[in-house]
Amino acid sequence: MKSPVCAVLVLSASLAITASAQVKSATPVNQPSVIANTSQSAANATRARVLTVESNTPKDKLTAVSPGVQKDDTLNNHVDSGRSRRAGSPSMTANTAPERTVGSAAGVRVGHSGLKPVGSADNPPLSANATVAAPVAAPSTEVYRVGVGDVLDIQLAGNAPRASTLFTVLENGVLEYPLAGNPIVVSGKTAAEIASILRQQIKVLDNPQVTVSVRDYASHTVSITGFVGAPGTKILRREAMPLYAVLAEAMVLPEGGRATINRKNNAPIVIDINDTKLSATLVLPGDVIRVSGLPPVQVEYYFVGGEINSPGQKPHHSGITLTQAILASGGVKGSAGSKVRISKQGADGKLVSAEFNLRRIQTGKDPDPVLQQGDRVEITTAN
Repeated sequence: MKSPVCAVLVLSASLAITASAQVKSATPVNQPSVIANTSQSAANATRARVLTVESNTPKDKLTAVSPGVQKDDTLNNHVDSGRSRRAGSPSMTANTAPERTVGSAAGVRVGHSGLKPVGSADNPPLSANATVAAPVAAPSTEVYRVGVGDVLDIQLAGNAPRASTLFTVLENGVLEYPLAGNPIVVSGKTAAEIASILRQQIKVLDNPQVTVSVRDYASHTVSITGFVGAPGTKILRREAMPLYAVLAEAMVLPEGGRATINRKNNAPIVIDINDTKLSATLVLPGDVIRVSGLPPVQVEYYFVGGEINSPGQKPHHSGITLTQAILASGGVKGSAGSKVRISKQGADGKLVSAEFNLRRIQTGKDPDPVLQQGDRVEITTAN
């Protein structure tokens, strides 16, 4: 009886030992799966926290700053920590490209959709239909374009001049400046444009600072003759100048009243220089100006006769009436009657007469007729 019982006890112990060994050996096999699942859950939770921070943070906080500008440390710690944990997750590394921001003034965001411009309040992105305004040309009275004979003063900053800085524009509008190498065509260009060309042509210096100004003006001239105290050639210091400025230099004489501008390929322009608006007419290089006197004023007359104290030819003024004409002729004589005859010359040369009652006109009962040039006024005698 003892042998079967012992055998049963030995067999039970062996089975228990075998089961315990199997449990211990099975535990390492299943442990990586548990660890992987735990890590993945932690990574997903971290990713959720990072995305929440990024979605609730203004864009200017996510945009990378220029060198020398301090970033938001708290935000960077959250983002960097989340990225390091996400990088360790196989699922995140394999399937997701984390969104990040690269530095620029306007900010360019890199993510799943590629490169996208991110505007800011100080530097908004340009739309596809945005247009750039063209520069406005300066008025001709504010611009001078260099021509043959002009003398330019060319200054080079930081370079003590050993020779003269003055250079004359030669024939064909060419400027010879030693440091620029070959001659440069400058005719028709402004001083600022010439300075820009010289900066590009001077190769012996790095980033040369050149300034150009016009020392002597010679290429833009006009000629003035007539009733002026200083006739001759006058020089314009702009592409165009008002007439009154040129006449001031020429000193118009008192008898001068009008100016005639003769311009190539244009009809003569006649201007009354006493008219403020007309005297502001622009004068161009090459114009020939002649100042002359005003044309003589044609005097008009009317004629008075009969019973008048001062008969004869009298100057006519527009709007003069019969009673005014009689007063201008010394008034009527005591022998004058009340009838006045006014005669006009018709289109056929014949006189057409009309009678008026002077007494009724003087008492305001009849209108006072207006005289015309050439009218004949005759004061009749009393009956």
